Amino acid sequence: MNLMKKFLIYLEFMRYKNAAMAGLSSVIAVFIAAAILNYQIVGDLYYNLLHLFYIYIMVFLATGAGNMLNDYYDIDIDRVNKPTRPLPSGRIGLKEAVYLTFVCFSVALLIAFLINPIAGMIGFINVFILIWYAKTLKRTILLGNLSIAYLTGSTFLFGASFLGTDGVIVMVPLFLLAFLATAAREIVKDIEDIKGDAEDGAVTFPIQYGEKPAIYLASAFGFLAVLLSPLPYIMGILTVHYLYALVFVVLCFFAAIYSLSKRDYARSSKLFKISMFLALAAFIVGLF
Repeated sequence: MNLMKKFLIYLEFMRYKNAAMAGLSSVIAVFIAAAILNYQIVGDLYYNLLHLFYIYIMVFLATGAGNMLNDYYDIDIDRVNKPTRPLPSGRIGLKEAVYLTFVCFSVALLIAFLINPIAGMIGFINVFILIWYAKTLKRTILLGNLSIAYLTGSTFLFGASFLGTDGVIVMVPLFLLAFLATAAREIVKDIEDIKGDAEDGAVTFPIQYGEKPAIYLASAFGFLAVLLSPLPYIMGILTVHYLYALVFVVLCFFAAIYSLSKRDYARSSKLFKISMFLALAAFIVGLF
């Protein structure tokens, strides 16, 4: 097997599209935080571009390593459900998978600490949670869902950490919206997968406590997101234009909750995901 073909298999194993989107989210967070704090990216262009590259690569590698570790622990399930994936198909060996995951996590952590101590600490916490999630948390009721929600939202915190503590603080509202939207979506996905998860012996919140309580919990996350959504304007970090754009975010959250009440889980899950991206767009609008 030639090197290029092997490299492409590694990228597939990392689920590179997912990892690339996470990296891009962190880079966008840098620009949002920089605009809020009046930090001039062009001031020291080489230094800033280098660190933007560091941020992207760190998140890409950490997310990819987390995906690979999940596949490592799920290999028996994937042999039945997803046999064409690199690991169950035999295109990557188990030892090779462990080595690749270790290298990616190690390089990601090294890069995080090269950025600054705050980025290093967030990176360390996230890598720890990624490993803990793959080994234990994803089979733990609710904690697995909340872990994914945290990791999704923390991509914005990590990117903004380039600007130090102030960068992290101004990004907390977007982190909260992403966290709540993702938490709601994760619960909805579990409701959607009740039958398959039960057959696999999984114990999720909907399986343990029932479909209705799960609907109420996901809706509560959605309503909480709506209640907290004006926070960036109240904190004075975004302009009134944010409130105008926020109308679409709130409507999308309500549409997701309404679809959930009608048990249209696929639509609800999609709308919660869209809500998160609309919130990101609202932040950008609110800079002007």
